[in-house]
Amino acid sequence: MPMNQPATPAERYAAAKDNSADAGTDFGAFRQSHDFDLDQFQLTACRAVQAGRGVLVAAPTGAGKTIVGEFAVYLALARGYKAFYTTPIKALSNQKYQELARKYGSGNVGLLTGDTSINSEAPVVVMTTEVLRNMLYADSDTLSGLAYVVMDEVHYLADRFRGAVWEEVIIHLPTEVAVVSLSATVSNAEEFGAWLGTVRGDTAVVVSEHRPVPLWQHVMVQRDIVDLFATNQSFDEIAAELGDGADATTAAGRFKVNPELLKLARSESGRPNRGGYGSRPGRRDRRGGRDKRGGGSFAGHAPSDGGMVKRASRPQVIRALESRDLLPAITFIFSRAACDAAVEQCAAAGLWLTTPGEREEIARRVDAACADLPDSDREVLGYWGWRDGLLRGLAAHHAGMLPSFKEVVESLFADGLVRAVFATETLALGINMPARTVVLEKLEKYNGEAHVGITAGEYTQLTGRAGRRGIDVEGHAVVLWQPGTDPTAVAGLASRRTYPLNSSFRPTYNMSMNLVAQFGRRRTRDILESSFAQFQADRSVVDLARQVRSREESLAGYEKAMSCHLGDFTEYAKLRRELSDHESGASRTKAKQRRALVAESLATLRPGDVVMVPAGRNPGPAVVLESDPHAREPRPGILTAGRELRRLGIHELDGPAVSVARVRIGKGFNAKLPKDRRNLAQQVQDAVAGSGSLRPERSSAFTVPDSARSQDEAIDTLRRALRAHPCHGCPDREEHARWSERWWKLRRETDGLVRAIAQRTNTIAKTFDRVTDLLAAYGFVETDDAGDLRPSPDGQRLRRVYGEKDLLIALALRDGAFGDLDAAELAAFASAVVFQAKRDDGGTRPRMPSVSLETSVEAVVRLWSVLEDAEESHRLPLTGEPELGLVWPMYKWARGRSLQEALKGTELAAGDFVRWTKQVVDLLDQLGKVPGMEREFSRLCSAAIGLIRRGVVAYTTVVQ
Repeated sequence: MPMNQPATPAERYAAAKDNSADAGTDFGAFRQSHDFDLDQFQLTACRAVQAGRGVLVAAPTGAGKTIVGEFAVYLALARGYKAFYTTPIKALSNQKYQELARKYGSGNVGLLTGDTSINSEAPVVVMTTEVLRNMLYADSDTLSGLAYVVMDEVHYLADRFRGAVWEEVIIHLPTEVAVVSLSATVSNAEEFGAWLGTVRGDTAVVVSEHRPVPLWQHVMVQRDIVDLFATNQSFDEIAAELGDGADATTAAGRFKVNPELLKLARSESGRPNRGGYGSRPGRRDRRGGRDKRGGGSFAGHAPSDGGMVKRASRPQVIRALESRDLLPAITFIFSRAACDAAVEQCAAAGLWLTTPGEREEIARRVDAACADLPDSDREVLGYWGWRDGLLRGLAAHHAGMLPSFKEVVESLFADGLVRAVFATETLALGINMPARTVVLEKLEKYNGEAHVGITAGEYTQLTGRAGRRGIDVEGHAVVLWQPGTDPTAVAGLASRRTYPLNSSFRPTYNMSMNLVAQFGRRRTRDILESSFAQFQADRSVVDLARQVRSREESLAGYEKAMSCHLGDFTEYAKLRRELSDHESGASRTKAKQRRALVAESLATLRPGDVVMVPAGRNPGPAVVLESDPHAREPRPGILTAGRELRRLGIHELDGPAVSVARVRIGKGFNAKLPKDRRNLAQQVQDAVAGSGSLRPERSSAFTVPDSARSQDEAIDTLRRALRAHPCHGCPDREEHARWSERWWKLRRETDGLVRAIAQRTNTIAKTFDRVTDLLAAYGFVETDDAGDLRPSPDGQRLRRVYGEKDLLIALALRDGAFGDLDAAELAAFASAVVFQAKRDDGGTRPRMPSVSLETSVEAVVRLWSVLEDAEESHRLPLTGEPELGLVWPMYKWARGRSLQEALKGTELAAGDFVRWTKQVVDLLDQLGKVPGMEREFSRLCSAAIGLIRRGVVAYTTVVQ
């Protein structure tokens, strides 16, 4: 139940009694070390930790739940044990390490991330969660004496890419280790706590929805900042008044959306352009303006003609916040480039948010932090523009920045020297950067596939940064008005608090191999069944079974309604359904056959073939630059007549690709040079003109095959049977048929629910079985004398490879794809199985820097293609294709080129390059320790690390 400060006499008496009981205990001493009183939820959670219980604490951002984790650290030091403090990201690990080192001394605190190791055998070690998972699988000696593990941001286990790691750690930690889990407020904390109780033993669940600093919600319209709700109380205050038993819907019912905002929305509704939240945005991004906290009316700005309200610029936004004493502020912009542009715009507008004395302090700290930064790299890093922004009190914060630059921004912002930060949503994850105000430019973001509205949970996570405990009386969340904004939808986001924590757990190759090695197949299945994913699936089965029973009753009623006096209408309806299915199936079969023929034709194309592209971008003649014979869906690289480099896909052809001519592509051809592209495009035009081919005729391969003819015969047979059935002549046939369609639809839905129940029963173990079947097919597991599974020598190597392409890397090791490479080539090759581009550039595959590297890349691509087919047949998630966008920059960097030279010709940001290079370092370190490899390979991995861990990659501001 939610925890608030004691209010009644009885509660105050109980609190006094508890305080008396704390005297003379470790917790009592811990309380005395703080100069502020702890909240009730903190007291409850800390007392549970002292009693030896596991704890789940769910509380809003900024509520102070880390106090509970810090008490576990204090307890470990006081009792002579070890404590690990885990976080989801390196930046948060670095920040927590510095906090604990300042408090307990650097000799007592260590740091372990993928690329940093400081005092790893200290009694308190801060680390990323993956590091702890790897320790558990390796049975590291560092685990000896471990008594407490703090899992900060544990709600991250819902992350679809990395979330499984949290469950792995929780399941595999020794039973004597107490787990302190810290989570944002989630609506199913009790469910998560119940699962923790089943796998970890006695676990206290402590939930607080109380924000220590009330949050006010606003909308910025032109120069006005107006309240979103027409009330003089914040959402938190009303929720507190309603009591612990009230749900979010009841609390939200106490609110009334500001009528002026509703009026503005109605005045804009007559316009055709309705971009912004709650509707599809137009091409032009016109945001609304803003201004004063607590303002109510802005009727003077509402358009009388149904036009759109002109938005204010970013400098005007910051000036408005400054004039109303609402700085420091974080403006969330879901674009790295826009964050950088915002700083430039504010600087160009002459904004200065700092005093001369503050500028001197900022300059001193920036210069000291960057003293070791190589001068040759400062220009490409944008150092001078970044420094100028800081002196003005302005900064960007996103993943494309150099990590050390972000750390400086965080430090200056925390100390009040930087007052306006423009950030992407990554800042909302754990980093301690509270502000007085949070501004949201948009309520939609790009999720990698499409622009989607943010969820209520994301809105709460972002706005949770507003309001600094002990500094601000209240926090402020400001949404910028945009054409088409729906105030009611915004109010729904601001007031809704139902965001459940759902598991993303699934067995991976590395996980399965490590579990089989330690526990065997049978016990591993039992362990996997204890995951939170299976726990949730088992609970959902109860509700699904209830739905099945209800639908079966409805089906019986439908059967009665469709009965016919002339015959068995169920039989007649079955014939109709079979006929419809056959007709649909015939259509799909023909489309599939056509697709297969087109794919086969694309796979046969060779460099120099000229084809006619009838559709897509730049239709017309195109020359093949790069064949793609091994892919499941071939996409050869082409150069179009319009000189565009791209890949040709199946969907662009209405028949098999036929070569209408051939041209010779010279050895010196470079697709990156406009002149070479222009000359080759002219060759293509000349070749087409000379052959007289404008467009190939549709291939005769599209004649109807025997399988299609047999389908047509089956359809004719069903049609005859349908006409001969007695019910075909019933005058109420169509009325019966309508009931029949309802019956069939409900039957399909019911059968789907039955299948869902079967799938959710032992679903994780079934996935594990498919994983081990594939591993067995590849020879990574073998059967021992007792009939159980055990890792083969190849499987033992897979146990020490961590990453999304773990099996592909292990296959490459086995097949010698890493062989015949020098240290620089090895670093470049490793980048291909680590790097993930933000989007598919659609271009041709680049030539590799060397013949050896070309051979290795071709080998790993072939391995990936075969693996993808195997994964598809085993119904497993597909391993991502090796990506080559980092190969050239990594090779140049390993060869000693400057950062500017390494990044030349790419769209990589310097911060991204550093981040990916550190991940390559991490992989090379893993590969150097893989058992069974030749000693020379381990030396080569170390040499490759030495070549790329230099300059800005080696540079860090972590205090050691």
